[in-house]
Parts: sequence; C-alpha cells; structure tokens
Amino acid sequence: MGESERVMNKPRNFRRYFLVGGLALGALIALLREHRPSFLRPDLHLCAYVSTADGSVTVVDMVKLKAVAHIPVGPGVSGLREHPTRPEILGVSSLGGYVWILDARKYQVSARISVGPLPYSLEFSPEGSRVYTTTSGNDTLLAIDLKSLSIVGRARTGREPMLARVTPDGKTVLVVNRGDSSLGIHDAATLAERSRVKVVEQPEDVAVLPDGSLAWVMSRSEKWLSVVDLRRGALVTNLELTGKPTDMLLKSDGGELYVISPEAHGLQAINTWTHEVGDTMVLGSAPTRGVLSGDASLLYVSDAAANRVIPVDITNRRIVREPGKGFPIPAGDTPGALRFDESPNESLLLVVCQGSNDVAVIRVRTNFLVTMVPVGARPQELAVKLYGDKEEAK
Repeated sequence: MGESERVMNKPRNFRRYFLVGGLALGALIALLREHRPSFLRPDLHLCAYVSTADGSVTVVDMVKLKAVAHIPVGPGVSGLREHPTRPEILGVSSLGGYVWILDARKYQVSARISVGPLPYSLEFSPEGSRVYTTTSGNDTLLAIDLKSLSIVGRARTGREPMLARVTPDGKTVLVVNRGDSSLGIHDAATLAERSRVKVVEQPEDVAVLPDGSLAWVMSRSEKWLSVVDLRRGALVTNLELTGKPTDMLLKSDGGELYVISPEAHGLQAINTWTHEVGDTMVLGSAPTRGVLSGDASLLYVSDAAANRVIPVDITNRRIVREPGKGFPIPAGDTPGALRFDESPNESLLLVVCQGSNDVAVIRVRTNFLVTMVPVGARPQELAVKLYGDKEEAK
C-alpha cells in the first residue's frame, strides 16, 4: 500500500472508530439506565413503606434501592396507606387501638389518634380530608378529620367490622361486618346506617363499581361472592367460585372483576354487568395476590408456593412469555402483596416476600428481577409515595 492510500484510509478509520465508540457509549448508557430504578428531579423522592412483625415500618428508597429507615409505629401494624396528596403514610396499631401518621420527609411518627379496640384498616375520603376506620372490638365506625386530628363522627355497625370502603362519589361508606356476615351501608357525612345486607359468611373485602351502583363482597373462607345493589340496599345474587379466593381486582372501567384463588390455581374473570362468571385461567401452584396496571392490560400475580411472579396479558387471557422477557419472574420466599411504583409509566413492580423478609424489585419493561431489599421480619403490607421537598401537609 502506498503512502497516499494510507493517508486516505486515516479519515475512514477515524470515522469507523468514532462510530464504534458512539455505539459503545450508547450501550453503556442504556445498561446503566436499565439497572438504575428511576431518574427523578433532585427535589423529588420515591419511597416504599413496608410493615413488619415487630410493629415497625421499613422505608425503602426506590432510587438507591436500599432500606433507609426502620420506624416503630405500634404493635399489630395494619391498614398501611399512603395519603393521596400529603407526604404522609397512615396505618393503625390493631393492638394499640390507634391510628398513626408517619411524616414521610422526617421519617418519624407525627401523630397517634386513639380510636378504640382492634382497628384493622383505613380508608380516605376522595379529597383526603377525612379518614375512616372501624374498631372490631366495640363494633364502631369512626371518621377522623386530618386537619384537626380529631374524631368527628361515630356510628354503630354490625358485629366485628373489618374494614370501611368509600364509594367513588364519596357519599357512602361501606362496612364489612365479619361477625354477622353483613355489609353495612352508611351515609359518609353523618355515618348513619342506611341499611344492612346479609352477604357471604365471614366477609373480608369489598369492591365497588365506579358508578357506585353495585358492590362485590368476598370471603376468604367461602367459595362464594356476594353482589349487592347499593341503591336498593339489597342482595342481588351469590356467585359460586371454583375455589376460596384470596384477592379480587376490579378493572378501572368496572367491566370485569378478577378473583384470584390458590385452590383453583388461577383466577376467574367475572362480567360485572351481567353478574356472570366468565373465563378461568390456570396460573401456577398457589396464586395469592395481584395488581393491575393503570391501563388494565397487564395483571401481575404472586405465587406464594412457587416463589415467583406471573405476568398476565389479561386482555388476551394469556401468560406473557415473550422472548427477551423474564418468565417466570423469580421472587423471594412466599411472595404476597404487590405494588407498582408511582412513576407515570409504572417502571418498577414491588413484591413483599414474607418468608425471606425482603422486597423484590422487578423491572416491568423486561420482567426481570433487579434486586432484593431486606426489610425486616415477616413483612406484610406495602405503600408507595412520591413526594417533593417543598410539599406541605395541609
């Protein structure tokens, strides 16, 4: 090769090296993005909150992907919920008989409100100014004003009320009474009981259609689901299921209800307009809990026996097994409660693993496990909160 040819090849080689270097840099950036959980503005914080058996809440920083605080809140932690607008996490101490409020920015309990014996759950009013709870030890429904931190309403319920649920219009509070197997329908403003409907034995959960016309009542000890007409205060029907359910999820448009059952090794889809049990899907050994994506196209189900998470294309009724995506998705021992992070595109899925005392973090785009974060003994419930430094509790 002559000198002139070597001179001519130098620009070509330079362009080739430049292109290869650019591609390598792009691949490195993509790899770093894939393994970093999220990119947030400096003034924003994204945290998960996990209740543990020692009466505490563990705070997991979702950018650093590590536990950053373990905060005692009270014995028998239950009803863990993030406030819809304020940088606060709320829950109850079932054994202590009070509602507690955790300041998300200071990592400390800011208030405890005594409510009575054996509260188990919380429910916010639509605007977040009130919180409702029940005390199963004395059969009472309570309303708490979150500005004054005082109880502003009480009402008698059926026996052993387990939870309260507010209808989408905010005008009605439904109370699931486990002791006398009934659904109480209360006025949200006065807490007065309008009617009480006999439902499936030992009910534990209720779902409400977006228009507030019907409620679906579930028992974890019975293979039946009760349908209640809320406007008439009457039982419509009891639907027989293929197995005892552990969770139910309602589509955002209210068109379908998905009931998960370990006994049936899968789920049943129920048409909420016709009250008919439709498709059945077999998913695994012991599917237990589920979470729906915001557009209701994907359903993720935890399998407590197989220690994995199952991604389901619920629209087409198929398990997601696409090339390049993880299936099945491994998790820790005895996975249970699931939540998406608070990002607009739901980039991370969090799974509480009770047997291995950690939280699995799963990348939704690829369905691959990112990491496991230790959180403490026998974690149970999960809340997620995105908040800013300047956000005030009003």
